Amino acid sequence: MFAADAQPADYPTVKALEFIAKRLEEETAGRLAMRIYAGAQLGRERDTLEITVFGGLDVNRVNTAPLNPIAEETLVPALPFVFRSIDHMRAAVDGAPGQKILDALRPKGLVGLCYYDSGARSFYNAKRPVLTPDDLGGMKIRVQNSDLYVSMVEALGANATPMSFAEVYQGLIQGVIDGAENNWPSYETTRHFEAAPYYSRTEHIMAPEVLVMSLRRWEKLSEDDQELFRRIARESVPVMRDIWDARVEKSKEIVMAGGIELVDPVDKAPFQEKMQPVYDRFVSSKLRPLVEEIQAMEVPGV
Repeated sequence: MFAADAQPADYPTVKALEFIAKRLEEETAGRLAMRIYAGAQLGRERDTLEITVFGGLDVNRVNTAPLNPIAEETLVPALPFVFRSIDHMRAAVDGAPGQKILDALRPKGLVGLCYYDSGARSFYNAKRPVLTPDDLGGMKIRVQNSDLYVSMVEALGANATPMSFAEVYQGLIQGVIDGAENNWPSYETTRHFEAAPYYSRTEHIMAPEVLVMSLRRWEKLSEDDQELFRRIARESVPVMRDIWDARVEKSKEIVMAGGIELVDPVDKAPFQEKMQPVYDRFVSSKLRPLVEEIQAMEVPGV
């Protein structure tokens, strides 16, 4: 089988795919094998996802964003503040709500296997500490080319500026944008912390990654092999998360040593209160029960 991941070879999701490939070969004595193409060798996620739906690619690790036009249920875990914490997010996607979202992919030609972490996104900028939404007022904040992200930032009173991720550092240096939002490893590895030293731990979005298989390829597997692949995929989740958690801590240490000003904790309530227009726009009557199920979940320690 052939698997794609747009992330570089040392990224935690790629390491998880390597775990799956190794276990597949071990448990089938080489009868099943998987070749991994990392670093966007086969194209951008939106492109490889389309190929996967049509059966030209067997396995694919993608973010929820390119899945949104395929199955609207995948929009739910990308909603701002739908999760209270990383533990809440993991419990939700590993549980019944997450399975409902994965099940929604099957009629679209994809088999959802499991979720990987993509971190908690927070705001950072070059101007001032952000303690409340008012502090974001008037700032030009880079966002992904996503209506949801644009709506979220504008609801907080900032000016949403869609921009390629590769252009963010230069944009910060030149003053084209005042800030952006992302997780700790992205903030660190891109050196954005040098240009935007005010980091506020809002953790407003915790959208996970999703591992999918082409339904056409899935149906060619025996029932035993399907169960084997699903089990190994799920076993790869804690492997990925251990690597991810270690990477997050390392990135925190690097940026803190670099002299950033960290606002932590942040009172999230004022930010959450601003999200009603976003939910009104993006949460349909079909999605509302799923959102409420996630929000009502009781997670120990959360």
